[in-house]
Amino acid sequence: MISEDFRALIRGNFVHVPTQEQDFVIDSWCRFLLGRSDDSMFLLKGYAGTGKTSLVGALVRTMKMLKQRVVLLAPTGRAAKVMGGYADTSAGTIHRHIYRQKTFGEERFTAAPNLKENTLYIVDEASMIANEGLSGSVFGDGRLLDDLIHFVYSSPGCRLILIGDTAQLPPVGEEHSPALDRMELGGYGLEVIEAELTQVVRQLDSSGILWNATRLRECLTGGCAVPKIRVSFPDVHTVPGNELIEYMEQSYHRCGKDGTIVITRSNKRANIYNMGIRNRILDYDCELGGGDMVMVAKNKYLNGKDLIANGEMAIVQRLRNERELYGFRFADATLKLIDRTDSGQEEQDGQGIPTELDTVVLLDTLHSEAPALTREQQQQLFMRVCEDYPELRNKRDLFKAVKEDKHYGALQIKYAYAITCHKAQGGQWEDVYIDQGYMTEDMLTEDYIRWLYTAITRATGHVYLVNWPEEQTENA
Repeated sequence: MISEDFRALIRGNFVHVPTQEQDFVIDSWCRFLLGRSDDSMFLLKGYAGTGKTSLVGALVRTMKMLKQRVVLLAPTGRAAKVMGGYADTSAGTIHRHIYRQKTFGEERFTAAPNLKENTLYIVDEASMIANEGLSGSVFGDGRLLDDLIHFVYSSPGCRLILIGDTAQLPPVGEEHSPALDRMELGGYGLEVIEAELTQVVRQLDSSGILWNATRLRECLTGGCAVPKIRVSFPDVHTVPGNELIEYMEQSYHRCGKDGTIVITRSNKRANIYNMGIRNRILDYDCELGGGDMVMVAKNKYLNGKDLIANGEMAIVQRLRNERELYGFRFADATLKLIDRTDSGQEEQDGQGIPTELDTVVLLDTLHSEAPALTREQQQQLFMRVCEDYPELRNKRDLFKAVKEDKHYGALQIKYAYAITCHKAQGGQWEDVYIDQGYMTEDMLTEDYIRWLYTAITRATGHVYLVNWPEEQTENA
């Protein structure tokens, strides 16, 4: 029998009158959390506008009222920041929470022991959790879902709630999202309790973002052709190329740098936008300067503890001492990490997570069409840095010295005014500009629908479709 007190508390912390679907989720959570079995997990799937974030917020507030341990996690720093906002508490990244550096100076990280007991772990944006065993991954064996579940259930009384949207993009290189697949989750020997929110509770007639996202999602589930985007809403606009600068100037004035983003289909296209925005809108005449917004292009650990994660965004506070070494260009920089809160994202670990960072940055990656340094470039840098340590004859000592070298370990960064959709996933911006580039008929596939759905649902205020073909739009 469901504890009526617990159920009433969750409903009391929910800001709306629950729908029948939402009531079912609340009842299911009560059974899940009050049940005696530790070998169970909960999977909550929900589309945009179905109220899953409000429900999670109500659950977190209830658990905190009852002084029960709750840890909130997400795959990226930006997604954790969004999650912490709607749950009224701090959230951290999965990688930062469950991995630790094996040996100081070594670029390998292993799953840490779970030192918490009787703790509820809630993980948002689970569609992004990979499990393909990515070759070259420095985290475990590249199976993030395996490591997450093992971490949670290795300690007594700990349980896991996974939350995600099946219409969003799956992890890079995978055809589906394993963390949202009940059959795959069942393979861990756990009882999987599943609930799905499909009823859109926000007003479709007033939100073009939600209306179009719902239509795209219905095409995914119904197998129909790519729908036209309806632009007869006050929050959905088409922008011809000759008016783009004017529109974006207004967005930057209204929403700021951190509230405006361009989403593209390639790093090459993102580079073109980044240069245009810096030169023609923000009036930067230097390669990198104070106030520039950048994105981390490769994971970096500080002191073997704090992960500066791939995709994390920062504002350049100061830049100095630019120099060329080893065939690459570097500078000393002070960065403000904007995807973090001043109180720290992982209070539960007792770690001081910095929001301002002094580090060496690599300038070459700013303009590269590759996501970060290529393997060949990384090897070239490694060999050149080795030349600075001729006294080290032992290979192990040499390897350790190079790994600890500030130039070899320089933070790889890219401009962050325009990014690909995978980099944007999990984040939210007030104004989102979407450039799909040149599209042929054979490119309008299910993958494209997921890409467009994910891009549109990044916006909380307005969506701007840049140079969108007339045949792909419609009025009411």
